[in-house]
Parts: sequence; C-alpha cells; structure tokens
Amino acid sequence: MKRSAIALAALFACGGVEAQLQAQTDAPLFVRGAFNGWGTADALAPQGKGIYQADVKVAPGNHAFKLGSGDWAAEWVIDPDKSVNVAPGETHVLQRQSGPETFLFVRTSGTYRFTLDASDPARPALKVTRIADANNANAPDPHAGHAVAVTEAWPTWDGKAETVRYSTPDANAPLRQYVQSSTMSLRDPGPQHVQYAEQDGLPRARTGNLAFDALFALAGAEMRLNSVSQIKDGNYNGGNAIDCDCFSTGEKWAYVWTRDLSYAADLGLALLDPQRVRNSLDFKLSGWRDGVTPVTQIPASADGLQIVQDTGSGGSWPVSTDRLTWAVAAEETLRTLPAAERAPFAQKALAALSNTIEIDRVAAFDAATGLYTGEESFLDWRDQSYAAWMPGDLASMASSKALSTNVVMFQALQLAAKLAREQGNVTKADRYARWALDLKHAINTELWLADEGMYSSLTAGHLDGAPLHKFDWLGQALAIVSGVADAQQTASILARYPHGPMGAPVIWPQQIGAPVYHNRAIWPFVTAYGLRAAVHGNNAAVADAAYQTLMRGAAVNLSNMENLEWLSGQPLLLDEKTPGLSGPVINSRRQLWSVGGYLGMVVENVFGVSALDDGIALRPFVTAKLRRETFGDASEIALHDLRLHGKRIDVVLRLPPAAKGDGFHRVERIVVNGKPVTDTLRTRDLLAANRIEITLGKLVPGNGTIRRVTASPYEESPVTFGPREPLIEALARQSPGAVALTIGANGNGANVTYRVYRDGTLVADKLPAGAWIDKRAGVASCYAVEARFADSGNASHHSQPRCADAGVEIGVTDPRVTSNLTATAPDARFALPALRDWGRPQDRFAVDGIRIDGAGDYRVQVRYHNGANQVNLGISGGVKWLALKDHAGKVVAQGVIQLPHAPLFKGATPTVYSTPLAARLKAGSYRLEMTDFYNMSYLESNRTFTGAGGGKPANRFDIHGVRVLRVK
Repeated sequence: MKRSAIALAALFACGGVEAQLQAQTDAPLFVRGAFNGWGTADALAPQGKGIYQADVKVAPGNHAFKLGSGDWAAEWVIDPDKSVNVAPGETHVLQRQSGPETFLFVRTSGTYRFTLDASDPARPALKVTRIADANNANAPDPHAGHAVAVTEAWPTWDGKAETVRYSTPDANAPLRQYVQSSTMSLRDPGPQHVQYAEQDGLPRARTGNLAFDALFALAGAEMRLNSVSQIKDGNYNGGNAIDCDCFSTGEKWAYVWTRDLSYAADLGLALLDPQRVRNSLDFKLSGWRDGVTPVTQIPASADGLQIVQDTGSGGSWPVSTDRLTWAVAAEETLRTLPAAERAPFAQKALAALSNTIEIDRVAAFDAATGLYTGEESFLDWRDQSYAAWMPGDLASMASSKALSTNVVMFQALQLAAKLAREQGNVTKADRYARWALDLKHAINTELWLADEGMYSSLTAGHLDGAPLHKFDWLGQALAIVSGVADAQQTASILARYPHGPMGAPVIWPQQIGAPVYHNRAIWPFVTAYGLRAAVHGNNAAVADAAYQTLMRGAAVNLSNMENLEWLSGQPLLLDEKTPGLSGPVINSRRQLWSVGGYLGMVVENVFGVSALDDGIALRPFVTAKLRRETFGDASEIALHDLRLHGKRIDVVLRLPPAAKGDGFHRVERIVVNGKPVTDTLRTRDLLAANRIEITLGKLVPGNGTIRRVTASPYEESPVTFGPREPLIEALARQSPGAVALTIGANGNGANVTYRVYRDGTLVADKLPAGAWIDKRAGVASCYAVEARFADSGNASHHSQPRCADAGVEIGVTDPRVTSNLTATAPDARFALPALRDWGRPQDRFAVDGIRIDGAGDYRVQVRYHNGANQVNLGISGGVKWLALKDHAGKVVAQGVIQLPHAPLFKGATPTVYSTPLAARLKAGSYRLEMTDFYNMSYLESNRTFTGAGGGKPANRFDIHGVRVLRVK
C-alpha cells in the first residue's frame, strides 16, 4: 500500500463521475481488507449517478480494510492520520489519499454492502450496511447417500465440543472422494462442509481411521489447489498475473514468498513435488537490474544472482535477513529432484547461496558477537513480537540478532559448504564450513539462557545488546533439528517451552495490548517443526501435543489454516469488550506451509519416510497415544503410492497392541521387498515399485516432560503474558562514577519488578519503579530496563536504551558538512534542516573535522528520515556505506549502515538515527564519508514493484546530520 498522498482532484474535473473514475484509475476501486486477503476480488461496481457498490461476504471479526485500486496507486480513506471504526449504517466522508486502515466489527457472518457515494465530488462518502442472508436451513445433507461415515468430537477450551463428520461414497475406491463437515464457526463465510478427493500422483493413507485418511487427502488436495500456473500480488506487475508454474502461498496470498515457500518445501512439499518447488525457488532468485553498477564493496559475481528478501519491515533487507530460508528448501529439493535435474539446480543454488552469504557477511554480520543481525524469521510484524517503541526505531530491530534467522544462516552455510565441496571448490567449502562452526558456537554462547533452559529469541538492538527473555517455538525447534542444540539442550527446550490446551504458541510470553496474529497464536507450520524437534529429542508428550494440534486444526476448520488463537484453538477469537484484540487479524485457508506441515507430519513422522542425500530414511514415530486413540483396533496402517526419483513406494506399519501409558513404539524390524534392511536405503537399491514393511514393537518411555500453562483467552494474565516494557523517564550523570535513572512503570502494576542492564549486562534486579543510582557507571554507559511479573517471572521487552553520553550532533548546515545537494530549511513536518532525497548512486556526503577528545569506543550514526514507504512494507530501506578516516586519510572504520523507513506523524515528525558504525578511536580529527551500497530495489525481480523502488531503484532519504556517541 503506497504511503504517498494521491491527488485525485482531476477525477471530478469534467464529464460523468463513472467515466472520470475509469479514466483516473484505468480500473475500478476495490474493497480490500483482511476479509479478502487485501486482494481485488471485490470491485466497487458503478450503479449510476456516482454510486458504486460491492457486496462482500464477511466473517466475524474486527476487520481492517481500505478502498484502493488494483495497484494501490489510489487509496480513499476516512482519516489519513488515524484508523477509524465504522458501524453498519453510518456514513463517513472520504479523503482521496493514502492512510491507515479503517475497521469494521462484525459479530456474525453475513454479506455487507460497501457503498461509495461520489455524487458530490467534494464529499465522497462511504456507507456499510448488512444485507439479507440466504436461508440455508433447508440445505441438503452433504453426506447423504455415502456408504461410510464417521463422526469425531474435539473438545473446546470452554468445556464444549465441536463435531466433525467425514464420509465417502466408496471406501474401496482406489482414489476416494470425501465430504467433511464441521460445527465450528468457520473463519470465512461459506458452507459448513468441504468436498475433496485423493489426488492421482500423490500418496494416500489407509489406516482404518477414515478421519485420518481424509485429513491427509485434504492436505494433498489443498497442495494441488496451491499448485498454480500464474501468481499475482497487488504490489507487483500492477496486480496483473505473472506466469509461473509455482506454489502460491494460500487462498488469500496468491504470490510466492521466500520464507513461506521455503518452510513449506522443507516440511513436505519438496518430497511430493520437487519440480514445482524448484520453479518457485527459481522465482525467488534475481540478479542486478539493467543499469545498476554495483559498488566494489559488494562481494558478488558480476550478475549479482542472489536470493530475494521479500518486502517487509523498514523496506526489507537487511532489516530482514532471513532470505536464506531459501536454503532449507533447496537442500530438500536437491535430495528429491530427478538426477538429471539435480546437477544444474545445484550449480545455480551454489551461485545464489554464495553471493547471498558473502553479501550478508558484509551487510549483516556482527563480528563482536559472531551473530548475524536482522529481524526474527517469519515473526515480522513489529507490533506483535517486538517492543512497542520499535516501529518508530527500526534501526534497533535491524541491529538486533535473532535465533531463528541465525539458525537459518547456519543451515545455509552448511549447504553451501557441501555444494562447494561437491563442485570441487575446496577453498569455498572450507570457508563456509568454518563459518558454520563459528556461528553455531556464537549462537550457543550469546543466545543460550541457562536460567531459562532455552535460547533467547533475540537480542536487544544497538546500545543494549542483551539477550532478551523472549522465546519462540520456531527458533527453538530449528535449533534442535539443525544440530545447533546438543542433546542436553534439546531435552531442556522440549521440557521448558510452554504448551496451552491446544498446543504451543509461536512466541512466549504473550504481549499485552496486541491482537492475535503472531502474538497469542498457534501457527501449524511452526507446530510441525515442533513435532520434528520432539521426534529428534524422543519426547512423546510434546509430539502428542503437536499431533493433536495439527489434526484438530485441519479437522474443525475444514482446511489447513494459517493460524489459530493459541488458548482456544479458534480461527477467530472475537473479543467484544476489546474488539481491537480480536484475532487472528488475518487468516487464510490452505496456507502453503500449513499444508506442507500436515503432509510432512503423516509421511515423515507417522510413517517415517524422509529424504536423504542419496536415499531415504525410515524412522516412524508412533506414540502410545497416537496408536491407541487414532489407530484403535488396526493391526497395521499403510501409506500407498509415495513417489520418489521415479520409483513407487508403499509403506506398511505393523502395529503392536494398544498400550496404556505414554512413550513411543520402537522399530523392531524393517523389510523392503522381502529383505531385511536397516533404517536407511540408497536410492539405487530401490526397485521401480517397492513394498516397505516396518514392524513396531516395545513401548519406549522416552522423555515425557512437557510444560503446561493455561488461562482464559480473554484475560491478559501474568501466567501467559509478559509485562509492558518500562521506560527510562530520566537519566543524568551525578558524578564521574555515578548515573541516576528514573524507571517508569508504563502502566505496569505493583506485581512487577524491574531489572537494569548496563551496556547489555545485568547490574540490578528486583527494583521498584522510580529512582535508582548506578554507582559503578562507566565513562559513557548505556542503559536499558526490563520488567518482570513477580509471580510468573515472565519478562517484558527492554526499554528503549539511553546513554550517559549525549553525543555530539553535527547538523547538515554545519560548515564541516559537504554534499552535492543543498540543505533546505525546516518545514511543518521537520524541525531540522535537511538534505532532501539524498541517496542517488552519484550523491556524496562527508563531514570533516570531527574532533575526538578521548580514546574509547564510539558509535557513529546518521540522523535521517525515510518516508519512501510504510514501516511494514517496501523494498526502499536506506542501505549505504559509511567510512571513517583519520587525519592521514586512513580508514579506521567502515561498513554498511541502515536507514529504514520511519513513520510520519501529524505535525512535527521526529527524526531517527541509522544503525551505528562501531569505531574504536584515538583522540584526533576524523572525516566521515557516506556513499552508495544497495537494497532490494536494485534487483531485476523488483522492477515491477508498484511502490518506491519499482520503476527505478530507490535508496534515498532525508539527511539531518550525524551523531557521534561514546559508549565506552
């Protein structure tokens, strides 16, 4: 969604209103919102006399929406400065420019008519009304006439139950058809049942449990629905379709996104359709655009082939650096592609991986910690999983280090080393292998919290840097399955990470005042990784919780949903008292990584089949509970027609009698085509058609430890939430060795205590709010404060840090500043002079005569504002090269700095600071120079992006000055 104001006054300058609308936008306006995936399915159709209408089916929820054109070139909002809630029947005058979302609160599913009245050109208005619903009371029974039907009940959080019914007209058909119905109030309007069939070319289950077989078929059918020949997104190609035999991301997300695709492929899709995964992976690679001349500091091949970081926080990469999730999909695809197709893909994969790894080493590696900087992987909604102050200071997000992102980098380094060795590049292989080992050590040194028995999800950003007492299930699981965590750490994580009645939340603890999405949510694909981790650690209790979460979610929702509220398992928890906390705020059926997770659960975890570099592994993990409650009286279960490298595989699990208690059943014997084998097979030893028989036997107790927590899903309980992050309301040096802080509670109550961190190290604990004096302050210490609930111990994010040294500010009008641009005066938005729109490749900026009076550690930052796009969108984050030279012209510090998108406010907009360049300096005079680097807009794949950076590369912002801050 474009942030720049759109002037549509010409719309009403002459002629009929409908003709003018068509002439201005060359397409209709659409009602675009959370209820339709922000897509273009609901056009405002002309009704005559300046009236436009769209009838939209809307489910219960507090839905964000806007009126916008297909390419977001035009937006019509009620208030360009704040969100507005509309109620059915109210009329609201619109402004023809961009702005925040409007919200519609809906209690029950229905059809809502959005009416745009543009008959008065000066006062176009919006009205939303509910129209009569069709009477479905006499709808026919979708199961009527079916030969076999079963019913199962799934308990709800409030002591009730949802009923799910499955039926098939012919249980003996080679490819069954199914009908599945549910009493659950579905997320999106529509029938309470779904029809689907087993797919030719995909495996099918025969377990004696019709529900289990059906849900596996549902996942296969949804995989095929996501297998498309064209993709599209409103932010690309003018919203028009792009040819690609790819996997789209879900019902409401019709594009290919790097991390969604990659995790989905790793979990299951690459095993079942490696060619389509490879096509999708190719789509997420790009070289330089024509006309781009990369600077010498970019360590890449001439073509620049690299992995694309999708649009996102602060203008994408390198605020976000998890594009190397691509590697986990590539590795699985290399294992499953036909041999003739593997070699060319392996060569391309190494080229792209090598360029991406080398570039990220320059742009996002922190040598002081050995970790890579950047946002948490997939937890990319700043308001959901970061401190409340973070959206206004995305440079601090950019300089933080995330567990999930670093583990993904570790996996990418390992794959690159392996491919380099295969292709005869020993030097590169050794370098990447060494970097991988060093990174594993850094993760365990910097992010492991011994007192919690888990890894911290992320560190605080610059001027703080402490590992936060925040945790996420994806990061923990990836650390386990990748081998970053050892056996003792694995057991601890599995026992310590909390589970609610419906499963494990994606973050812990939850955050007060945030609606359900990443916060307070279960994401099935994360649960699938949690299942892998549980199997890796032989934890049957955690595995059972994951099995239940995945099966229940697909059963009651009739689809593999994007996410669920974590304590209730609801696809939408409607909070009438505080509608802004309802959610998940967006939720799509057949979400690709949820589908991949379900398929992988059945194939890899239940039946035990996974791909190896030169074959397959056979390691089923059937728990006592799964055998007892899901497979009942069956003596064997089967997976038919799994296809790999052109060979067909049938797997039969022979089950022991159901047993009381917990644990998992040990594999006693494996027979392939009549011959006993071990639990790994080489591909060349498989026949064209293969029968694998696995006999399960003795119950192994395993590690059954699991942490259970619960609370009302409507209560912000200290049991499940962390406190609000506190404030440092005042900070002042009292003497050379003492600094006084004033800790602000920021709305926290009496059951909260506070911790103080100095330069990232804990120096005080269990403090009340108010004054505190650090009697051991350093010359230029920086401080941050954390809040903790006294009873649960759940912690907040850290406060925004403050430093004892105020730093030296040099504005752009200072005579020491030189640039090819001329400074402009302050205006109504900005109180400081600025070099406007600086950042073209040929632009220059330097500051001479920076005086350093005392030796120490310093941080150099650019004071700026970047309004190229919203803080949550775009490819135009500022990414530049900063060099500091001494009086003799010798470079003493240099590197990439980031100047992410920053918010605009009504009235004066505060300026922000870039990520810092770290420098250890002696007393003397220095010169600072800023030149170009690159961002994602320099890549060919983003040429059709509709926002800044699409038509031509955009790496520009306003400069207000520089700050030199002493930190030690």
